Amino acid sequence: MQTNIIDAENSPPRGGNRFSGWLGRSLLKLSAWKIEGELPKLRKFVITVAPHTSNWDFFLGVAVLFALRIKINFLGKHSIFIPVFKPLLEWIGGIPVDRRTKHGVVGQIVKRFEQQDKMILAIAPEGTRKIIYPWKTGFLSIAYQAKVPVVMIAFDFARKAVIIGPTLETTANAEQDMRRVYDFYATVTAKYPSKVKYHE
Repeated sequence: MQTNIIDAENSPPRGGNRFSGWLGRSLLKLSAWKIEGELPKLRKFVITVAPHTSNWDFFLGVAVLFALRIKINFLGKHSIFIPVFKPLLEWIGGIPVDRRTKHGVVGQIVKRFEQQDKMILAIAPEGTRKIIYPWKTGFLSIAYQAKVPVVMIAFDFARKAVIIGPTLETTANAEQDMRRVYDFYATVTAKYPSKVKYHE
């Protein structure tokens, strides 16, 4: 399990501190979960996290984030970034996106990647309330246009393992790329498998 990332030039952005790292590792140990694999030593990439079928996934993700001591960003509707919440949301990595702009969400995030020296964007490509198929491919569009790879991370509830999977270099063929995404996630067991669909 990778828990001590050195903040070198070609390493992911570092986050948290010794206490949060200890807390994350302790929470995983107490719940009998483990992390398999390591994050690539890259300054920028998109993380896709799946299968996402329960609210428990969020708390598990936070524990992993603490344990790995990395800093991530996530997307939030611009309207929730009101003055009273904005500092907190931005502190934990929130990025406000305005769907009304002509550049759209993808364009806004691509621009953010271009402006940052280091950046990890975490996206869960499916919902928790119903089966979604095909999965939305916005995360692929962001990665392709920003010229950054996608790192696939899976929550396998059968083995209680958080699996840091392969790194995907995206292409202009999103359908082809999604087949590789489906193939990886089809090897793990969601908390509620009936909520996940990988093919027609």
